[in-house]
Amino acid sequence: MAKLLLVENEPATLGLLTTLLKAENHEVTPAKGGEDALTLLETRSFDLMLTDIRMSGMDGMQLLDKAKKIVPDMPVIMLTAFGTVSTAVEALKLGAFDYLTKPFKVDELMTTVRRALEYNRAMQENASMKAELETRYRMENIVAESESMQKVCEMIRRVAPTDATVLISGESGTGKEVVAKAIHACSMRKDKLFLPVNCAALPEPLLESEMFGHVKGAFTGADSHKAGLFEAAEGGTIFLDEIGSMPIAIQSKLLRVLQEREVRRLGSNDHVSVDARVLAASNEDLRKRIDEGQFREDLFYRLSVITIDIEPLRDRPKDILPIAYAIIRKETPEGKQRPKLSAEVGELLETYDWPGNVRQLENCIKHALTFASSDVISVDDLPPQIANAPRASKRGLLNRADEGMGKAASLKAFLREQEKKYLRQVLERSGGDKEAAAEKLNISLATLYRKLPDEDDE
Repeated sequence: MAKLLLVENEPATLGLLTTLLKAENHEVTPAKGGEDALTLLETRSFDLMLTDIRMSGMDGMQLLDKAKKIVPDMPVIMLTAFGTVSTAVEALKLGAFDYLTKPFKVDELMTTVRRALEYNRAMQENASMKAELETRYRMENIVAESESMQKVCEMIRRVAPTDATVLISGESGTGKEVVAKAIHACSMRKDKLFLPVNCAALPEPLLESEMFGHVKGAFTGADSHKAGLFEAAEGGTIFLDEIGSMPIAIQSKLLRVLQEREVRRLGSNDHVSVDARVLAASNEDLRKRIDEGQFREDLFYRLSVITIDIEPLRDRPKDILPIAYAIIRKETPEGKQRPKLSAEVGELLETYDWPGNVRQLENCIKHALTFASSDVISVDDLPPQIANAPRASKRGLLNRADEGMGKAASLKAFLREQEKKYLRQVLERSGGDKEAAAEKLNISLATLYRKLPDEDDE
C-alpha cells in the first residue's frame, strides 16, 4: 500500500480521485491547495504526489518547484484540463514524473500511478544497495572471521547512520580507532573531517586549548586566536582516544559541550555553537576510574549512549591468519609475489597470546616481510620474542603428544597429505576462491589458510 498525496482545488474532482485511488488499496491524503500540500510534505512522508496545475493561490507548477526542494526524490504526476506542449515540457523540466490531461481514462491514470510507484521503489532500492556497498567498502580494513568481530561490524552498520555518541572499549592495539573511522566513513558525516585527539598525549593546558581553542593572550605563547578541534570538526566527527586519561577539569567542560552543543575558547566569554559527533575510546575500565574519583560518572553516561567492546586478539583466534594475510596484501608492492606463511608459522601465530593485539601482529608481519628470503615466511623470519615463544597451546590447537613416535608421526603425515589433496580439489572446484571453498568445507577461512599456506592467495 502506497502513500499518495492528492492536491486538487475542485471538491468534486478531489472526492472522485480519492475514491478511485483508495479502491486500488492506496492510502490517500487529500489537500485542497498548494499551501496545504506543502504543510503536509514538511510533516509527513509520501510515495507519490498528484496535483492539479490550475489552482487558486499557489498553482501546481509553483507547488512542484517547492515540493522538489523538500522531497527531491518523490515522483509527481501533474493533472490539468488545459494541457499544452509548452506546459508539459516546463513541468518535466521542473522534475515532474509524468503529465495527464483531463479528462483522462481511469486506466490511464492507474497505469501512470503504478509506473511512478515502481520508479520510486526502484530508486529507493538502488540507494539502499549503494549505501550497503559503500558501508562494506568502508569497513574493508576490519577483518571479521570471529563471531565477536562480526557483531562489532553489525553494531557499526546500525549506529553509523545515527548521531549517537559511541564509547569503544578494548585493550591497546585492538583497533579502536579503526572502528571509529569505520563509523565515521559509514555515516552521513563521511564527507566532513574525522579529527582524532589522544587525551593521554598532551598536558592539561595544551589538551584544553587543542579541543576548545583559545583567544590571543589567553596564556603565555598564545599570540593569536585559534579554533579548537570541536570547531574544526564542524559537521564531522571528533574521536577522543584514551578518554580515561582526560583531566577532571577538562571532563566538566567536555560534558558541557555534549549537553549544550557549544564551546568557549580559553580566555573568552563568548560561546560558539558546534555540530561535531563525538566518538570516544578507552583501554581502561572507566567504572573503576569512577570509583577512584578520576572520571565523572555523568560524563561516562553521556559518552556511553552506545558501547562497542572489542575482544583481545588472543580470544578470537579465527581472525589471526586472515589479519596476517590482509597485512601481507597491504604491504606487498603491486606486481610483486606475495609471500605465504609456512604451516609452522601459521600454527605459532594462532597460538601466541598477542599482548599487543593487532598492532603487535602487524609489526610482526612487517618484520617477517623485511627479513624473508623466499616466498614462504618461516619461523626464522619472525621477531625473536615471537619465534622463541613456547609452542604449546593453551587452546589445544597444537598436539605434541606423538613427538618421538615414528609410526604415529608417519600416520599423521599421511593423513595430513590426504587432507591437503582433498582441500586442493575443493579449492580447484571453487575456481581458486578460498572463501567459497571454506564455505563448502564448513570450516573457517583461517583454518583453510593454515592448512594450505602454500596455495596462491586469490
